[in-house]
Amino acid sequence: MNLITEIQYFPSVILYKYLYKFSNTVFEEYESYQKMSFRNRCIIAGANGPIILSVPLEAGRNQKTIMKDVRISNSEKWQSQHWKSIESSYNKSPWFEFYKDELKALYEKKFDFLMDWDIYCFEWSIKKLDAGFSFSGSKSFIKKYNTDEFLDFRNTILPKNYIKFETVKYAQVFEERTGFLPNLSILDLLFCEGKNSANLLKGQPL
Repeated sequence: MNLITEIQYFPSVILYKYLYKFSNTVFEEYESYQKMSFRNRCIIAGANGPIILSVPLEAGRNQKTIMKDVRISNSEKWQSQHWKSIESSYNKSPWFEFYKDELKALYEKKFDFLMDWDIYCFEWSIKKLDAGFSFSGSKSFIKKYNTDEFLDFRNTILPKNYIKFETVKYAQVFEERTGFLPNLSILDLLFCEGKNSANLLKGQPL
C-alpha cells in the first residue's frame, strides 16, 4: 500500500513511523501551498521549550502557488540562523559530533525551491536512518485517492495537532527542564539516539 503526503522540512518523528509501514510514499507536488503546516517549518527542542525553524518564502505564507513552484526567499540568512539554533540546542547531545559536519554543509548549500530543500533534507535523514524508503513525487493533483491503494495523509500532521499523535519515547537533551516534547523534528531523535533511531521508529507500534 502507498502513502500520499505533503513533503515537510525535516519532518516530525511520527511521520517516519508511518513511512516504515508503507511500501512506497508519494510526496504531493501539485497541491496549492498551504500555510500553518510543516512544509516550510520544523520544531526542535530548546532549553526553554520548542523552537520553530521557519523557511521564509518569496511570495509569503498566504500564496496559492503550486507546491513544486514555491520559491525560498534567500535574501534573509535563514540557513545560518537555523544552523545556529540547531547547534545551540544540540551541541551537548550524544550524537551531535557524529552528524554536525554533514548537516552544517547541508545548511551552507543554497536552494531556490522549497520542495528541493525539503527533499534534500528528507534524503539526508533517511541515509542517517539507513532506511531504504521508496518515494516519488506526484504527477498531478488528485483530490481523492483510491483507499484500497493509498492512505491519504495530506494535511494530517500539522503544527496545531502534532503533539496529539502517539510518539516514540527517548531521552531528550532538556527533558529535565521542559518535560518530554513529543513528535519533534527527526533531527531531535537523531541527535539524541543516533543509530538506535531506526530501531525506536520500527520497534514501537502505532
